[in-house]
Amino acid sequence: MHAALSSADLAKLRRQRPYPAVTVLMPTHRREPDNAQDPVLLRNMMAEAKEQLQADPDISRDRRIDVIEQLDQALSEIDLTHAEDGMAVFAAPGEHQVWSLGRTVPARVVLSDTFLTRNLVAAQAAERPFWVMALSAGRISLWSGAADRVTEVQRGAFPLTRSLVDPDAENQEQVGEIPSTFSDEHTRQFLREADTAMGAVLRSDPRPLYVAGEAAALALLDDAGTVLRGAKGAKGEVTQVPQAGLAAGPPDAVWQAVRPYAEKRAAGEVEEVLAELDRARGRRAFAAGVDEIRQNVTTGRVALLAVEENYRETVRETGGHLTPAEPGERDAVDDIVDEIVERSLDTGAEVRFVPDGTLAEVGGIASALRY
Repeated sequence: MHAALSSADLAKLRRQRPYPAVTVLMPTHRREPDNAQDPVLLRNMMAEAKEQLQADPDISRDRRIDVIEQLDQALSEIDLTHAEDGMAVFAAPGEHQVWSLGRTVPARVVLSDTFLTRNLVAAQAAERPFWVMALSAGRISLWSGAADRVTEVQRGAFPLTRSLVDPDAENQEQVGEIPSTFSDEHTRQFLREADTAMGAVLRSDPRPLYVAGEAAALALLDDAGTVLRGAKGAKGEVTQVPQAGLAAGPPDAVWQAVRPYAEKRAAGEVEEVLAELDRARGRRAFAAGVDEIRQNVTTGRVALLAVEENYRETVRETGGHLTPAEPGERDAVDDIVDEIVERSLDTGAEVRFVPDGTLAEVGGIASALRY
């Protein structure tokens, strides 16, 4: 199961595929007793997907067998003991993927020539992902962070490791010239390699970056490279975290070290969003509510979309407008908010999720318009 979704991953998932491309969405639960229902729902959802494949006359026998085998392989790889709030299973001829989401999704099975990715798009935007690079003299690790956790990842050259045994140490000791850990040229070169590797990661997947290490390591990295000065491709400022001993984890220690900085950043971002919405009101370029915003996002007018983290709205389209509906009703759209998020990103809008209650006066969703 994949948990960290990058922009590159999302672009690949959204490509057109040979029919049928199967999407299975289901809500999951992190804790007991709610998670006891997850295995039953998963079996039922996968059975429903197979039934739809069997019943579709436009699917050839060979392709039907292929996709069913992909669903079975995906099912064998799912570990619900590490479930979050939602899960997406994708299967198409010759491929399958399983993604764990920190955002709930409606239970759905969809057959199409593309995977249904709007829930993944919304989950990625809501997670506010970031990178952590943890420094030590012998190991430099990369951590992917989102919401309330970090996970070490192998990306590009990471993790970088080297031996700290200096073959010239005995001779240097005899003449009294052993350099300190963060002053010798070998360490400088090691940090230059990390700087280059981090720059490549930021170019392929721009996120805020936290660099953790002792003060001497941070100073040497600043002197040796470009990352701490804001490498090309970085999204937001790079933040130094002066704490040593994190290069090997554990994950909770890394998260606790960066948590105060991440929370401060998140609070500042909410203030920026509210200020931009106020400016939009002043220039009469403000819209609120799913109906008004959906109309504006369809024409590409939305520049900034702000959504409360757990805001959901089930609607039905009537006469060109959205009206409230009950989940499960005929022609009802359960995930109109996630659809608006995806369309906003498609048109180049900035999407920001804010804490529940922040937009209570305007119903949980608001936007600043381009014109």
